[in-house]
Amino acid sequence: MDTKFAYYQMVRHILKATKETVHLGGFSHLLPPALRVDSGDTVDVETYSGFYVYDKAPPAFLTPEFVDICQNLAPERKVAGGPHLLTGPIYVKGAEPGDVLEVELHSISPRLPVGFNAIRSGWGALPQKFTQPALRFIDLDLDNNVAEFPKGSGIKIPITPFFGILGVATHDEHRSSIPPGYYGGNIDNRELQAGARIFLPVFVSGALFSIGDGHSAQGDGEVNVTAIETSMNGTIKLKVRKDLHLKAPIADTPTDIITMGFGNTLDEALQNAVSSMIDFLERFVGISAEDAYVLCSLAVNFRISQVVNSPQKGVHGMLLKSILPKNVL
Repeated sequence: MDTKFAYYQMVRHILKATKETVHLGGFSHLLPPALRVDSGDTVDVETYSGFYVYDKAPPAFLTPEFVDICQNLAPERKVAGGPHLLTGPIYVKGAEPGDVLEVELHSISPRLPVGFNAIRSGWGALPQKFTQPALRFIDLDLDNNVAEFPKGSGIKIPITPFFGILGVATHDEHRSSIPPGYYGGNIDNRELQAGARIFLPVFVSGALFSIGDGHSAQGDGEVNVTAIETSMNGTIKLKVRKDLHLKAPIADTPTDIITMGFGNTLDEALQNAVSSMIDFLERFVGISAEDAYVLCSLAVNFRISQVVNSPQKGVHGMLLKSILPKNVL
């Protein structure tokens, strides 16, 4: 093995979240890269959440860097109308349209001992019943890895951190960070914890990957619009896969293959998730479409990812890797 090449492939970068390296509200291929990496490089990345609530936040939620972002983010880094602060974009050398970007999630951890949850008027699964906006800051017990909610109730929620948004740029100049889609984005899939990988189709040179929307805990559905929204640290590995060609994101965990479907209704999202799983089983496992359809009914669990990222709801299908005859990704 060429030792120089082996060393080259093991480069590790640090991408801190500052007003020069984050963007607000969406994705755009016009944004200059915050970092350039080679395929196979690892990045220690910082993210912040809560741009629009920082002025109501307790001291533990605030750092000087975050306040600087909230007060001094340049207009050109405010891409669209979404509420999310994203770190990036990261330019991955060699990534070209038609390729796939593999994002391996090595570690994910809250960077502050507090997160927030917000009910927004007109949003959520029950907007007619819960009409008034409400903002709650929720303490995180990072020593015991739990969050008590409501405070004093004795109800202890396990902290299971993940990034709600993992996405690449498309040819849209100003794409909101709210809806997910074929580019990834605001997937809000709680299965994508440390140890998982997500595979994203590439649409522009360099992929222009951005990450954020950290969640310390979330139930499937994310029904009141938000999780425990948390500023988050992570370590990720980015790899260009020229041997894969995908129309929509797929993922895997140590135990499952995950396909994703998005649509304006849950029915449509479910149909797309099933169709994606059938396509996966045809292409990567080598069985017929009809047999794949039957297998989906026998062995795939379809779950609601989220119902609140208007106009796209999300459903994901989970297939146990242990039932497959070989590793396929």
